[in-house]
Amino acid sequence: MNIEPIPVDGDDLPPAERPPPWAALAGFGARLQAIPLAVPAEVTASFRAVLEEADKALKARFAADEPVECLVRDRARLVDLVLTRAWRLHVAAYETELVLIAVGGYGRGELHPCSDIDVMVLLPKSEAAPWQSDLERFLTFLWDIGLEIGHSVRTIDDCQRESLADISVATTLLEARLLAGPELLFSAMKKALAPDHIWSAADFYEAKVKEQQQRHLRFHDTGYNLEPNLKASPGGLRDIQTIAWVAKRHFGADTLDELVAHGFLTRNELAKLKNAQALLWKIRFALHVLTGRREDRLLFDHQIRLARQFGYEDATYTLAVEQFMQRYYRTVMDISLLNEMLLQLFSEAILNPAPSTPTPLTARFQVRNEYLEVASEDTFLRNPAAILELFQLLCQNAELRGVRAATIRSLQRHLWVIDEEFRQNPRHHRLFLEILREPEGVTHALRRMNLYGVLGRYIPSFGRIVGRMQYDLFHAYTVDAHILFVVRNTRRFALDRFQHEFPKMSALFRTLPRPELSYLAALFHDIAKGRGGDHSELGAVDAEAFCLEQGLSRYDARLVAWLVRHHLLLSITAQKKDITDPEVVNEFARRVGDQTHLDYLYVLTVADVRGTNPKLWNAWKASLFEEFFERTRRALRRGLESPIGEGELIAETQAEAREILARDGVPASEVERVWKNLTGAYFLRHTAEEIAWHTSLLALRDPFDEEPLVAVRQETGRGGTAIFSYTQRRRQSFARATAVLDQMGLTILDARITPTGNGFNVETYLVLEDTGGAIFERTRVHEIEQGLLRSLRADAESTFTVTRRAPRQVRMFTTPTQIMWNDDDRNQRTVLELVASDRPGLLSEVGKAFVRERIQLLGARIVTVGERAEDVFYVADALDQALDGSARARVEAALRSALDQRV
Repeated sequence: MNIEPIPVDGDDLPPAERPPPWAALAGFGARLQAIPLAVPAEVTASFRAVLEEADKALKARFAADEPVECLVRDRARLVDLVLTRAWRLHVAAYETELVLIAVGGYGRGELHPCSDIDVMVLLPKSEAAPWQSDLERFLTFLWDIGLEIGHSVRTIDDCQRESLADISVATTLLEARLLAGPELLFSAMKKALAPDHIWSAADFYEAKVKEQQQRHLRFHDTGYNLEPNLKASPGGLRDIQTIAWVAKRHFGADTLDELVAHGFLTRNELAKLKNAQALLWKIRFALHVLTGRREDRLLFDHQIRLARQFGYEDATYTLAVEQFMQRYYRTVMDISLLNEMLLQLFSEAILNPAPSTPTPLTARFQVRNEYLEVASEDTFLRNPAAILELFQLLCQNAELRGVRAATIRSLQRHLWVIDEEFRQNPRHHRLFLEILREPEGVTHALRRMNLYGVLGRYIPSFGRIVGRMQYDLFHAYTVDAHILFVVRNTRRFALDRFQHEFPKMSALFRTLPRPELSYLAALFHDIAKGRGGDHSELGAVDAEAFCLEQGLSRYDARLVAWLVRHHLLLSITAQKKDITDPEVVNEFARRVGDQTHLDYLYVLTVADVRGTNPKLWNAWKASLFEEFFERTRRALRRGLESPIGEGELIAETQAEAREILARDGVPASEVERVWKNLTGAYFLRHTAEEIAWHTSLLALRDPFDEEPLVAVRQETGRGGTAIFSYTQRRRQSFARATAVLDQMGLTILDARITPTGNGFNVETYLVLEDTGGAIFERTRVHEIEQGLLRSLRADAESTFTVTRRAPRQVRMFTTPTQIMWNDDDRNQRTVLELVASDRPGLLSEVGKAFVRERIQLLGARIVTVGERAEDVFYVADALDQALDGSARARVEAALRSALDQRV
């Protein structure tokens, strides 16, 4: 019984350069052969013992830093020995009729410690036969000895039919390798599945490319997610396998080395591809050893330990885990580039094998098979400006499918010409700015510039952040990927086909005098991450210097620098301050200065937040930013020298609310009855629509009724679900309400608590489901209303806790509790800023601490930044005064005691 040998890259090397065989493998094989067969239980135990000892030896070799390429193939060879011995023990009577075949990754001869082991049993015919019970015993035995077997039993007709129906089956069988049984039957199967019978090379290529595109979309078309999948993410192992599958189908190539002989890879490119594969294999092998299971996700749970295992140490400004992940992300970029090149070359060889005549496009470029290419091999050397011209032509010619592989290869060889002299050339400055001003293709051009290494050479500070991660839950992508997402988001405001996404923002963007300034601000807003110090300040210096070098006016350069310096200002102010306070709005308007700065900043803020994390942007934030933008625009129009006052704002809001109530048929006398107990602070903190809703509910209520009132409605204007509570004033109400809402899995975005003149509290909470959506189901609304009513009616001494667990990712991080105090003398209140680890029940614990210290809560802004809670609370003492020093000390001690013991 001869096992088909495992194809190995490097088999064409001289014997002296080949990796030595695993000396212990023969010994394990001999032990398997020598196992006595008399007692079945002892056979199982003996096989398990051999496997466990061999796996332990493989892990020891891995710990000793032996090449991972040898380890994954030696494990496959070990499994070969186990399976063929077990096959002979259980299916000996039929080994001249049945074929045992390794398929999938096992067929390639690549097994990590916990990889699935996929096998197929090939039958000579389909009708029932006496071998069925023996096969079942064989497969059961494999599970009993600890092998995770994926199996199928097919005839040749089955193989052909299922392969025709499913490209994944055809791909699995493409890598079939004979383990045991008649070679004639195995060869007949291979012949039946050959390209001249099913899945021609052209059809196979197109199917695999489409499959790869769909797979990439599942990961937002980026390999830079912070918890990437080593196999499936763009630039992962599956992208390398796609190359190998297409090469095998068309050329019969068994190894990547053969692509050099076929002229598709240079030796340097082959080395880069194999080094990339080796790193991903090494990480995957380590993941399997670490977790004890098949694990392809590089989760936060494992990244720190793997970084330490791979020898990284924390540096002054960069954590070890960030260094480790940056190496991973840059490797992914290498794979993505080689994957693009090779699939394009395969396309020409498979789909367009006939020589094609190029069509001249410019003096230096031409088009071949819908791809852009240089007119001569030395174009970039003789005329370095052609490097930037290439990307401009891609913008100007939307019908082009991309850059021809030979040109990408030439560009890679000539990246060295992008030096300081290149960067100071005015012609190159004009070309770069012209790319940003193109009506189409700007985002794709910048992404290609990054992928090909051009952007990091032209803007060296950008090159330093390529692949740089930030070890937190807030930033979902690497810094360079995030920056390019922000550019993309900004560009979408400019394009008619995306106008439906943000109609008002698109209309505003079209009024910007120079849209390219917003792209430059996006490019530089996070470019100084990882240097230490304030990245906004450092980035602003880089941005202004770059803009002046590119020939922009001093005003434009300073505007871009101002945007970079203040790119967080609008977001932080809107989310952490009381934007219903006219003084907050007026102060922000003074910092912005004019409408132009406000417009550019608003555009950058929305694009930035949307590009930070897909889960971060929601209708609530959109509404909040728009409201703040409109309030600031109004303040600027009125004039900074005559800011709007509280009295005027209250009068306007009341007038709008009266109009709504009149339309709804609420008598004016009832409105006045309800409003006489409401304070000016209430009218400042609520919109006219909210005031009308509250008033209509309270107008129907008996003024002597002391029962709590709870109502829920969809707040389309604010992008969330509003919960209104009217209850007798008691300090536990916030702690109780937030505990109930938190236990229900709701995300609390905003809380406003306003005492009334008749001893009640008006409390308004804005919430979303944990999925980020508003609440629409009537049963869910009823559940919320009844849950809150039960809690508010409960005895003051009754306990209430949140038992919901924090998500896995959140539990990975610990944020030290930070408490900052600010005075708000004008409103006779104190502002408490709390930074702590986010966890279920946090707001309720804060509320309990306020109760114990007899503190009144007047409002809260709830901001969750990944694993961190950055919440702001507006508080006063029992006499409605700001907190003095001793009260602050007591509250701070109570909060630290409550929060730190739960971390």
